[in-house]
Amino acid sequence: MKQETWNQINLHTPRGLARAISLVENNAEGYIGFLSGLQAQKNPPVIGITGPPGAGKSTLVNALIGFLASQGNKVGVLAVDPTSPFNFGSLLGDRIRMAEHYTNPNVFIRSLATRGSLGGLSAKAIEITDVLRGADFDYIIIETVGVGQSEVEIAGLADTTIVLLVPESGDEIQGIKSGIMEIADIFIVNKADRPGAEVYISNLKKMLHARPKTDWQIPVLATVAQKKEGIDKVSEAILKHQNSPHTQSRKPLLLAEKAYQLIQSKKMQGISKPELAKKIASLLQGGNLNLYKLVEEELKSITN
Repeated sequence: MKQETWNQINLHTPRGLARAISLVENNAEGYIGFLSGLQAQKNPPVIGITGPPGAGKSTLVNALIGFLASQGNKVGVLAVDPTSPFNFGSLLGDRIRMAEHYTNPNVFIRSLATRGSLGGLSAKAIEITDVLRGADFDYIIIETVGVGQSEVEIAGLADTTIVLLVPESGDEIQGIKSGIMEIADIFIVNKADRPGAEVYISNLKKMLHARPKTDWQIPVLATVAQKKEGIDKVSEAILKHQNSPHTQSRKPLLLAEKAYQLIQSKKMQGISKPELAKKIASLLQGGNLNLYKLVEEELKSITN
């Protein structure tokens, strides 16, 4: 694609922004140069929202979009969906709960398939987030699938990571994976009007209090996202975290993680899972499959 075509893309219109994202997502010729030339006039916080399926992530995102937009903010949303490893097709959700914001000129919502990433995020999420930065949004929200390692991966992409939990397990806080404890900047206990929520929140606070002190004390907030309750407190906590020394001091680490993910994705670009499956099927049929030998051959093809 010619450079002049890239230059004609207007990121400040929904159509232009959607086109730019599609071109970047599909590795259109010249997209790296386009990304390199992006200059964001604002420095919007990237808010990652993750948690187990059924925690109400989309409902919370919907409520947060509404609250931020009502304050006059431009909000960009990237909803990361899984790609089935079995049929190689995307399971992109229609995000019905967010539909009320589609006609709002200050809100842009886009889904992104993970393209078989081992966790919930693909390197494309990093690139598309940078496109959103170039569109001068005031806030960028990333909602992950909440499966596998996606909860941990989002910490390398978001300035503020929100982990959403629900009081389903009563007071069994020990069930929270240690990796989640490490990456959360803000804990939200959603559906806090359910029985056992107060005990759950209390025990989570005790667990956090027992951890070594840092320059950021992780807040535990209660929300009922479906009723839009507690969303103002979430917005306040995000702003407080953005202005904390903790956020500023870890920026080099975040950027290093992004660089690592981008380098890894470029190395893996030549490998197609569908093609790999075909090759394996053929080797299986001939009785010649040696998985380790196959992996070595694929690695050689990348480095050559």
